[in-house]
Amino acid sequence: MSAVVVIDYGMGNLRSVAKAIEHVAPECRVEITADPARVAAADRVVFPGQGAMPDCMRELDLRGLRPAVLDAAASKPFLGICIGLQMLFERSGEGDVPGLGIFTGEVVRFRDEAMRGGDGARLKVPHMGWNEVWRRRPHPLWEGIPDGARFYFVHSYHVCPAAAGVIAAETDHGIRFTSAVERANIFAIQFHPEKSAQAGLRLLSNFMQWAP
Repeated sequence: MSAVVVIDYGMGNLRSVAKAIEHVAPECRVEITADPARVAAADRVVFPGQGAMPDCMRELDLRGLRPAVLDAAASKPFLGICIGLQMLFERSGEGDVPGLGIFTGEVVRFRDEAMRGGDGARLKVPHMGWNEVWRRRPHPLWEGIPDGARFYFVHSYHVCPAAAGVIAAETDHGIRFTSAVERANIFAIQFHPEKSAQAGLRLLSNFMQWAP
């Protein structure tokens, strides 16, 4: 039986993510764990999250998870969600902390002066609620999901990749920002698929079938 691990680092919507994966892949074993050995043994790894980057990186190290996460991101299908996207980059402006450095680039806060909609109305930070995701190119995780499908977001910071080639999708909120990245066995998203109805469930189902 295929096994997928949802990494427990003390933060995030762990049970909601696990339940959503169980729903779309009932034949798979889904485990929430903070045990690096269990992460290493899994066939697939999901790093979900919400919260602050300084807390995320501190908990990774306190729980001894950093080496296991780095190895998983280098060797098996890996899905990062929200903070699980941001921590893949070199540095975050949230607390001015280093990330894992798997992708080059930084994490920055939405600029207040840019927070205007097309009609001139003031946009809120955090960016919270449903918004359209526009993909840059085809990918197996987009299979069966219309371009421009709406997903659920909750965040005040967004990633700025140094290499445009890793950008998998973009979204508009005052500015056009990167809402998904991909490279080799890694796919990481700013939105929450576990809160995104059918489009989110389809993305999780695609991840469980993905063979990079």
